[in-house]
Amino acid sequence: MKVSPIRPFVAIVLCMLFGGAFAFIVTMILVDMIEGFDRYAIDAIQGMEAKWLTPIMLAFTFIGSTKVVMLITITMTVLLLWKFGIRNRAYYFFFTMIGTIILFQGLKVIFKRPRPEFHRLADVGGYSFPSGHAMMAFSLYVLLVYLLWRHIRSNAGRTALAVFGIFMFTMIAASRIYLGVHYPSDILGGIFASALWLTLTSLLFALFQKRKERSLVEDG
Repeated sequence: MKVSPIRPFVAIVLCMLFGGAFAFIVTMILVDMIEGFDRYAIDAIQGMEAKWLTPIMLAFTFIGSTKVVMLITITMTVLLLWKFGIRNRAYYFFFTMIGTIILFQGLKVIFKRPRPEFHRLADVGGYSFPSGHAMMAFSLYVLLVYLLWRHIRSNAGRTALAVFGIFMFTMIAASRIYLGVHYPSDILGGIFASALWLTLTSLLFALFQKRKERSLVEDG
């Protein structure tokens, strides 16, 4: 069973687009030309602050934490391996998620962008760019929608699955801005970095499967 039907040419074009978008965000941060956008978005989201909303945002930020994402990753991998018996998809899912975690940690060390200092509602350490929560949430929910899509037959079910994925990512990403621990540009950078990584791993696994199938035919 193929992991992805993506064609090499399409994957390369997408990698160039996502990589270019990520580079653009980085450049805008380095030359201090994205501060206006960040401030506008922060004011809009933090302007919704309310006593009842803060615990909800804290809950979503917890759901998007590395510990919870790792738990979901391991659980989903186990289900794909032993419940559904889909080894290729299980390996693809697991290594893509692990790679996402390693990637955002490496990028943070490279760019070393300090976190916002104004109106902080949560105490966290480390660097700000790109948002690890955004990268993990984007990879996780895109992959979950992709992997579960074909197992849901009804259009209503598929629509609900897609809406769920978009909702979870949006709330996790928004919670980081609401709590004052990330700039909006950190979120955008995380989205583009994660999209680039997903496209690249999809291509690599597809090429690996083709090579494996070719070897089996030749050996047979």
